[in-house]
Amino acid sequence: MAAHLSPVLTQATPVVVDHAHGSWIHGTDGRDYLDFTTGIGVTSTGHCHPDVVAAAREQCGRIIHAQYTTVMHQPLLELTAKLGEHLPEGLDSVFYANSGSEAVEAAVRLARMATGRQYVVTLQRGFHGRTVAAASLTTAGTRFSAGFGPLMSGVAQTPYPDALRLGMTEDEAVDFALAEFDFLLATRINPRELAAILVEPVLGDGGYQAVPQRYLQGLRERATTHGALLVLDEVQAGIGRTGRFWGHQHTEGLVPDVIITAKGIASGFPISAIAAPEAIMARAWPGSQGGTYGGNAVAAAAGVATLGVIERESLVANAAERGTQLLDGLRRSLGGVAEICDIRGTGLMLGVEFGDPTAPAGGPGALEAARLAAGVQRACVDEDLLTLTCGPTGSVVRIIPALVVTADEVDTGVERFARAVHRVCDGAA
Repeated sequence: MAAHLSPVLTQATPVVVDHAHGSWIHGTDGRDYLDFTTGIGVTSTGHCHPDVVAAAREQCGRIIHAQYTTVMHQPLLELTAKLGEHLPEGLDSVFYANSGSEAVEAAVRLARMATGRQYVVTLQRGFHGRTVAAASLTTAGTRFSAGFGPLMSGVAQTPYPDALRLGMTEDEAVDFALAEFDFLLATRINPRELAAILVEPVLGDGGYQAVPQRYLQGLRERATTHGALLVLDEVQAGIGRTGRFWGHQHTEGLVPDVIITAKGIASGFPISAIAAPEAIMARAWPGSQGGTYGGNAVAAAAGVATLGVIERESLVANAAERGTQLLDGLRRSLGGVAEICDIRGTGLMLGVEFGDPTAPAGGPGALEAARLAAGVQRACVDEDLLTLTCGPTGSVVRIIPALVVTADEVDTGVERFARAVHRVCDGAA
């Protein structure tokens, strides 16, 4: 009997990869696709960067799996030292896992143990993973958490300061959202039971929106006031993607208590981590941190190589420069398209939103916006450009080039994306 992939898995594109390099995927159909998905922000140094490939090959010849609570291996020590050069001030203790979801759950477990409290507050539209606890923290769409409840208790959501959807200025939206957070603590969660506030500095699946800086500062102040931990989920926004090494560094003076990282840290090899001050990390209960594959030797070696490439090739600066070029190009090419309500970006983390953001979710306006976004994403494939959709109602096309993307590749991507948009929207007019 032949085996097949699960029928529930849906592939965003029909592409079957033969090989890939840099920003390009070469399909078995003989076509060359400009990859602006990077495995959902994972292949930070592009596909098959020679330094990363060499490091992984060499490590495979030494030891592939050295279970790190049994024996220690040199790549993990080197990765910790390398990562430590970029961690926020005071976050000097690191725990490794395999995936973003696993790291999120480790951070929540640490926060609850370190504070002796139960409640975690997350933002509406936040995405933190698909495992049970991570899905319980996620409100980027019901598809991530529906159908397998009951979910984890001790979780509450607070409104995201979404100026577009609320029809407010950014300052008005921030004031509204901070007031609602305070109201949550007055009506649902006693501050003495608040363990952590968990937030992405730039929303991922929730819509590729940068969280307003004043709102992040407000959350920092409230966490400090109430003795809770501020946990920043940098799984997607970290490792240079936003034009700073960490997404939260766009907010001056902001220092988290715990940071979560994964995705771009090893250019496609599965590894994730949380970092915290040793005084906080030491409050985790003995035996509460571990895992068979966490901190795998080959993945760690790839991580060391990735961080080396990012530094030597100035990829954080390149992300900032190419991100500005890409954002300007999209706005210049698509500024007159009535079906687009917003073109936004932070570094190489960009979103193009369709439709009326104030339209009721589930209504005809929201459904049409999702149809347009999906149509553009499919039309991009015809233009040999790979993109993805996101947002709670699927109204956003997200654009995630590799940090190694060149100026010429950005121009090519803008041209192809603009053709795809015009084909769909002109046909819809």
